[in-house]
Amino acid sequence: MEVTGLLSYLAGFLIFACIYSIFALGLNVHWGFTGLFNIGIAGFFALGAYTTALLTTRPPDPALFEDFVFGGNMAEVWLLDLGFDLWFILGILAAAAVCGVVALGIGYVTLRLRDDYLAISTLGIAETVRLFFLNEKWAANGSKGLYRIPAFLSDLVSPRYYDFLYMVVAAVVLVVVFVMLERAVKSPWGRVLRAIREDETAAEASGKNVFRFKLQAFVLGAIIMGIGGALFAHHFRFLAPLTFDPLLATFIIWAMLMVGGSGNNFGAVLGAFIVWGIWSGTQFLPGIFADPSFRLFTIGALIVAVIMVRPGGILGEERRIARIPDQ
Repeated sequence: MEVTGLLSYLAGFLIFACIYSIFALGLNVHWGFTGLFNIGIAGFFALGAYTTALLTTRPPDPALFEDFVFGGNMAEVWLLDLGFDLWFILGILAAAAVCGVVALGIGYVTLRLRDDYLAISTLGIAETVRLFFLNEKWAANGSKGLYRIPAFLSDLVSPRYYDFLYMVVAAVVLVVVFVMLERAVKSPWGRVLRAIREDETAAEASGKNVFRFKLQAFVLGAIIMGIGGALFAHHFRFLAPLTFDPLLATFIIWAMLMVGGSGNNFGAVLGAFIVWGIWSGTQFLPGIFADPSFRLFTIGALIVAVIMVRPGGILGEERRIARIPDQ
C-alpha cells in the first residue's frame, strides 16, 4: 500500500513538473532567446486553462449556484467522443489559438516598449485577465470557479490509477513541444532572435525587421503557455481566479528558468523539475519548514546560490562558435 501511495505521489509530481516545464519553455522563448521581459505569464496561463475548460465543461446548472453563461459541453458531443476523446485535442488547440491571438494584439501594442516598461505592461495585463474572471461572474462563475472539468480518457482506467495515464499524456505533450521548439531555435529564425536579444540595433542594421521577429516570438511563447494551461485545467479539474496568483503562475516559472539556465531548453526543463521538486517536497517537512514562506525562502536561496556559482543557470546557454575550415 505504501509503495502504491509513493508511486501515485511520483505520478502527480511528474504531471505538474511536465506542465511547468512547458510554461518554462514558453518563457524561454520570450526571455531566454529574445530578451522579452514578460512577467505576465499568469495571464496566458489563465487564458489557456479557461478556454479549454469553458469549451469542454457542461453548461451551468442553476441548482449548483453556477453563474456563468457559456458551457461548451464539447466533451459530450458524440462526434468528439469516439473512444479517443478528440475534444481534448481540440481544447488544447483552442487554448493555444486564443493565447496566440491575444498575444498578437498585446504584442503589437507593448513590444515597442523596452525592459521595465514591457514588464510592467505585461504584469498589468495578466492581473486584468485574472480580475476579469474574478469579477465577471457570467464569464466563468467568478470566485466560485469552474469545476466538473472533464478528464482525458478517464474511461480507460479507474480513478485510482488515472494519474499514471495523465502522466504519460503530459510527458508526450512536453516532448512534442520541446522537439518542435528545439528545431525552431536552432534554425535561422532562432539565430535572429538571439541577435535581437544581444543587440537590437545591430540586428536592425543587418536588415532584420526586429519588431516582427519579436512579435513572432511573443506569440509563440504565449501559445506554448496556453498549451500548458490547458493541460493544467484537465488535470486539476477546477479553476478559480486564485489559481492564477502571480506566485505560482509567474514567479515560480521565472525561478525555474533562472535555476535551469536561460536560453537553453534542456535547462528550462531541468529547472522546472528541480524547483517543483523543492516546492512540492518541502510540504512534508515538519513544523515551520513546511510553511509556504519557508518554501519561498528555499527557492530564493537556491536562485541566489545558482547565480553565485553559475550565473547562467545550472546548464546555461550553449554557445556556438563558427569555425572556418582549414584551406
